[in-house]
Amino acid sequence: MSSTLLEVTRSTHEDVERLERIVVKDLQRDPTTGRERLFQGHRVRNVIDTIISTTQNLVEIYEDKDGARKDEIAALGGQTATGGINVFSAFYDRLKEIREYHRRHPVGLVADAAEEYEELLKEEPIIEFSGEEASGRYLDMHELYNEFINSKFGQRVEYSAFLETFSQTHNIPLKLKLTRQYREYLEHLLDYLISFFQRTEPLQDPDRIFAKVETEFEEQWEAGKIIGWENKGVENGHISSGEFIIDLDYYSTVEELMEIGPEKLKEALAGLGLKTGGTLAQRAERLFLTKNTPLEKLDRKHFAKGQRAPENGAASNLQENRDMKDIALLESKMQKMCELLDEVIVRTKENVEKKQALTYEEMEAEREEEDIQPESESDDDDQQIYNPLKLPMGWDGKPIPYWLYKLHGLGQEFKCEICGNYSYWGRRAFERHFKEWRHQHGMRCLNIPNTKNFNEITSIEEAKVLWERIQERQGLNKWRPDLEEEYEDREGNIYNKKTYTDLQRQGLI
Repeated sequence: MSSTLLEVTRSTHEDVERLERIVVKDLQRDPTTGRERLFQGHRVRNVIDTIISTTQNLVEIYEDKDGARKDEIAALGGQTATGGINVFSAFYDRLKEIREYHRRHPVGLVADAAEEYEELLKEEPIIEFSGEEASGRYLDMHELYNEFINSKFGQRVEYSAFLETFSQTHNIPLKLKLTRQYREYLEHLLDYLISFFQRTEPLQDPDRIFAKVETEFEEQWEAGKIIGWENKGVENGHISSGEFIIDLDYYSTVEELMEIGPEKLKEALAGLGLKTGGTLAQRAERLFLTKNTPLEKLDRKHFAKGQRAPENGAASNLQENRDMKDIALLESKMQKMCELLDEVIVRTKENVEKKQALTYEEMEAEREEEDIQPESESDDDDQQIYNPLKLPMGWDGKPIPYWLYKLHGLGQEFKCEICGNYSYWGRRAFERHFKEWRHQHGMRCLNIPNTKNFNEITSIEEAKVLWERIQERQGLNKWRPDLEEEYEDREGNIYNKKTYTDLQRQGLI
């Protein structure tokens, strides 16, 4: 018995309802670990994608572009080819077809769709994370970091500094932003952030987020409020060079234009693709030509090597403005993703700084501990434990006794400015932190060795003053050969080097 189009429609509606119940049932379960929450999100995302594709098939059936659904409904109503209606004949023909099918297949198995969908709740989706990403806890931006420091617009900074400043694109000069290399870097950066966001937050919709970003961007771009792109470009006879704008309408002679200065004239000429060399007067004359003459009509000798006169100045400016707008939109999308992943970026930076302060043996021990207990990690927010006094957690995951809390003085707060005003609770934790990675990193940033002399020092100013005193004391105690090196004459008298040399020069020894 071949499946009719109406039967397929009914079955598809039933599948959609079953999938919706699976989503509800899965979301009713409260995951206990971050790993389970991630699996749950991806399971629900996969089911939602299946519902969307199934619904699209239903829409195509209801649109009935080939008229098959209309013909089948007409046939069920008993409508004949000549236009007559014979309901009973159509009913008995259909009944005969069903009986004939069951006669040929007497032991046909009936698949239970409910059991098949129940298996989806036990599925553990395969989520691809690199080792550096640690199942979505940290970002892995080493490739983007290498691309940044090896580019013309990048700087030679450490990886931890790159994580803190990669979203601050307004510090990059405009002329470097308009290069293909910067655009490709932005696209790679945005693609990675979107990929990481989709893998860690599968129930979020980046398209909807970016639609809102684009709407806000259009309003801010028209108002000139995009950070780093305020009133950039060549518009209405105004030549923009960085933050300096030259309005040629205010200058009637070359001499007046020369008062701007050689550097500003050079920047303005470079922005138009003209030669930037020559004396101050030559630069001013070359720029003054553009006041009444369009760029496309200027002699080619005025253009820099590799540049040519544009065929259509308006079209060239329009294309340049479009490129600027596209790059600014990419930056806005990237900054929006950085806002959504702010906690992950901070966590990644702290993890990198922590690894920099660890020895090789400590890193190996930490890696082995993660391999042994990968499933034991859970978020504190997931554990609902009655703790009105906000006592610290013990080894068993429960609040420690109050008497132990008072005994160790855990209610006493110690702040360390060298650690970034980090708080340590209890005298024991405060004393121990001077040997930990955070304090060592802070001392390294101050270019001060973390020795016993600096124990109990938490102020940056006090640490600098003490280090200066130690250096001065080391200078006083330094061995000075002119005064401390001893010499002996023939008679057995002992002199220091300076006295012995003076007596020898006078011929007394």
